[in-house]
Formats: sequence, structure tokens, C-alpha cells
Amino acid sequence: MGLTFATDPVTVRTPATSANLGPGFDSLGLALTRYDDLDARVTDGGFTVTVEGKGAGELPGDEEHLVVRAMLATFDEMGERPRGLAVRCVNRIPQARGLGSSSAAIVGGVQLARGLVKDGMNLIGDDDALRIAARLEGHPDNVAPCLLGGFTIAWTEGLGARAVRLGAHEGVRPKVFVPAERGYTASARAALPPNVPHADASFNAGRAALLTHAITSDPRLLFAATEDRLHQGYRGEAMPGTASLVASLRSVGVAAVVSGAGPAVLALSEVPADFHPGTEWRVQTLGVDAHGALVKGSMVELA
Repeated sequence: MGLTFATDPVTVRTPATSANLGPGFDSLGLALTRYDDLDARVTDGGFTVTVEGKGAGELPGDEEHLVVRAMLATFDEMGERPRGLAVRCVNRIPQARGLGSSSAAIVGGVQLARGLVKDGMNLIGDDDALRIAARLEGHPDNVAPCLLGGFTIAWTEGLGARAVRLGAHEGVRPKVFVPAERGYTASARAALPPNVPHADASFNAGRAALLTHAITSDPRLLFAATEDRLHQGYRGEAMPGTASLVASLRSVGVAAVVSGAGPAVLALSEVPADFHPGTEWRVQTLGVDAHGALVKGSMVELA
């Protein structure tokens, strides 16, 4: 027996995310209160995507769009694709800045597909949804907080990605500094060496463990907890403006890090009122999203 597809549209809201958070390379992530809104409906044939906001006029309008690719991968896991899809994306997460725009698209696609199938949330549980999203993204550090919300610790084992969600302390007050120029994860990863000193690995292991405590229980420790020796220094030459802003913020006691692969900067503690990053940076004060990618639609209610 085949799948039962929804006749009405399904919507999903996906949060921006910041990964690494300094020492938690490819493992720690935080969901932020900046959102893309997506909706999709099943059609009689063809795949169309309309994009409003960030990426409008640039992103594909067919099955090559990342949201559709994620939807089709999820339908394939359930054993059947619909004949067509009409998708609309209202994008507010900056593209290629280190704030999880691709993860938001992927997780949004996975969630839309689950919502468009009767009992889809059970056919593809959250563990499977994370596994599909991480496979498409290549690593789980951004897709985990996007899917689950809050502060997440992600890892990969036998069958794929796993993650746990923890609540962030109310004293964690994210602020993002977004530049005009874009950055790309592939080029940022290319700057990393194949090997690092044992002392640096040990240093980061301790700081990552401390960061888990600081974010969930004691924000007073965020400055020390966000120190990193594994990746930010190596990427600095390719992103001098980002490296300079992180250094300037930390020089006045702010727990600042490169957001994901950059070039955006994330501050996790209060920024002095008299600190001025420069006109090339757009500053946004955000909160920690506690819910992750929420789905609304008739087939979700029937599940």
C-alpha cells in the first residue's frame, strides 16, 4: 500500500543556527531566533520553488533547490515520491554567512516531507530525520539545533548522526555580527591542516566540556569556555575582518567566536554599549530558539 499524501499545504519554520561555538568543532550548535518560513503542497506533476527574501533570484526554482532535494530524499526513505511539489520559501537567514542557511533549507525539506505524509512523523522519527539531514549537509552540528532547538551536542556513529538537546541558561544572550561579504564552508574547511598538535586537541576537549556547563548552567564561564585552538586561527587569514572583530570583542571581555565557518561573528555574552564594530557589520540581537523546526499541517494532526 502506498503513502497517503496531504491535499492541503504544510508549513514549517526553521531557525538560524550557529555551530562550533568556539571549541566544539563539528559537534556543538545553538538554535537562534531568526527564521525561514517554508510551505509546500503536493501537485499533479513537476517541482517548482518560489523564493522571497534572502536568495531571491539566485537560488534554483526547481528540483535542484536544496529544500526539494531534502524533501525527495525523505520521501525516498518512506518509499514513495509524490508526482509534483510546489514549494514557497520566505528566507530571512543570511545566505553563506555561517548562520545555518543550508541546514535550515535541508531540515525544512525533511520536515515538510514528513508533514505531507499521513503518519509521516512516525514513519520518519526525529532520529531518522536528523540522520537524513546530516547526510545531506555533510555534518550534524548545524542540522541538530535546527531540528531540535536549544543547545545541541551532535556526533556520528554506526548508522549516522546522533544528537542530544540541552536547554540554554537564560543568561546566554546571543548577538550576531553579519558582514556584507559571503563565506563558504568548503573554502573555510580547506584552510584547516590535516593534523593538529596533541596539546591543542587536549585544550579544546577541556574547553568544549566547559562550554557545555557554561551554556546550560553558568554563563559567567563563557569567556574561558569559548577559547579555541583547532580551527579559528587557521581560518583567520582567509577572513581577516572576522578574525579582527573576534579579537576586538574578546579584548573587552566578550565571549565572541566565529559563527560556524564564518564570516559572521557570534557573541554569547553582553557586548559593551560603547563597542562599535564598524559600518561593514550589521548587528542583530537574538535569543536562543527552544523549539527547532516546527511543522504545521493536516497530516501532522492526523499522525
